[in-house]
Amino acid sequence: MHYLDILVLGVYATALVIIGFIRSGSSRSNSEEYLLMGRRLSLPGFVATLVTTWYGGILGLGENTYLYGVQTWFIFALPYYIFGLIFALLLAKRISITKFISIPDHFHHHYGRSAGIVSAIFIMVLASPAPYILSIGILLQTFLDISLGWALILALGTSMVYIWTGGFGAVIRTDIFQFILMYGGFIILLGFSWGEFGSPISIISQLPETHIDPFGGMSVQYILVWFFIAMWTFVDPGFYQRCAAANSPVTAKKGILISLVFWFIFDLLTITSGLYAKFALEISAPLFAFPLLGMEILPPIIFGLFIVGILATIMSTVDSLGFISAITFGRDIMWRIQVTEAGKTPVMDRTMTPMVQKGLFVMAFLALALAVTVPSVVRLWYVTGSIIVPGLLLPFLMTFRTHHGIPVNIIQLMTLPVMIAIIWFIMGNLTDGYPFGIEPFYPGLLTSLIIFSLSGLNGSRELTKTSG
Repeated sequence: MHYLDILVLGVYATALVIIGFIRSGSSRSNSEEYLLMGRRLSLPGFVATLVTTWYGGILGLGENTYLYGVQTWFIFALPYYIFGLIFALLLAKRISITKFISIPDHFHHHYGRSAGIVSAIFIMVLASPAPYILSIGILLQTFLDISLGWALILALGTSMVYIWTGGFGAVIRTDIFQFILMYGGFIILLGFSWGEFGSPISIISQLPETHIDPFGGMSVQYILVWFFIAMWTFVDPGFYQRCAAANSPVTAKKGILISLVFWFIFDLLTITSGLYAKFALEISAPLFAFPLLGMEILPPIIFGLFIVGILATIMSTVDSLGFISAITFGRDIMWRIQVTEAGKTPVMDRTMTPMVQKGLFVMAFLALALAVTVPSVVRLWYVTGSIIVPGLLLPFLMTFRTHHGIPVNIIQLMTLPVMIAIIWFIMGNLTDGYPFGIEPFYPGLLTSLIIFSLSGLNGSRELTKTSG
């Protein structure tokens, strides 16, 4: 990288930390302020943080577009629009009204302590920032010529510094800043590509046929499994946290609907840029399609601004999911166990914030371990979604029915689908192919449906609201 580009990166990192620290002292005044910004999240902040958090896998999107073209929109965009719209219309207001802190808090209230802790363990895996830390690590390793280990630590450490002191308020402030950078970066790339290679329409006829095929040459089952994985929107802890923090139920619903428009715009920017990369470059590492295209056509300083746009897109997801993981471990597991053993009523108290801060270190260790163990961005998405979502989806959606009982086998309903998906995944890796060619998500979800059906036949306990 040119030294001017490195200077731009330094200015970005400094500005990010400063913005994160602004007004961070007040965030520790009470636990609700630290965890949810006192439930005062306004519409602009809601939209900025939800949009930025959704695109942490930007390098994976570039890789998939370079390899498979417009298929990217059909597996990474359209399904999420559909389920995001359903979430906005059916769930957003209700989550805001209930005033819970998190999905495990929601499970604890409806199903009891054990189900709450099991859901917290699942959310810790699902919300792990590992894929996104890996993305930043690989990017820094490649362009700054540092080791992957140090790159991973640098990426994680930068976000942890301001989360530690500022909590959710720091996440929102930095996300607003990074929202501007991520859109600005890709507008720059697309504008220069248009000027260099001609309009997007003019290059389409020169792309491989597979790149304008919605399936991208893949099977229907492959496309469908990504569609079903998109149902994890319903149990996405980032969606839940932002709805819980919104200053009103209307803000929660309207915020998601507006975010859908911004997602569509950003998808147009990124997928079109990926098609330009396919048209202009022959590369052996498609994960770097976006930055290599930028390196090819952007001058110094402008290239640095584009790389900052990519880093902002990823970092906004790292700090958000890192904070959610810390809340999940510190509050939803350790703090719950502590207050139960002490015989206290679990209410907001000052011990909650220090527990979440300790959870930041646990989150950091687990995320680094997972990033090193599964060194593929898209693979990390796929594995965690396929395995964990079947155990959370039905139990979570059941709680929004007007009248429902607690399945007598709620723990089995949560754990057995995950166990089946894990076994299926292991079998596929041992035999170089999943049994019957079926992806792990399907047997996991089928197991959940079977247990749910049997629960309906065998009866269920009446729902009892638990305060602890």
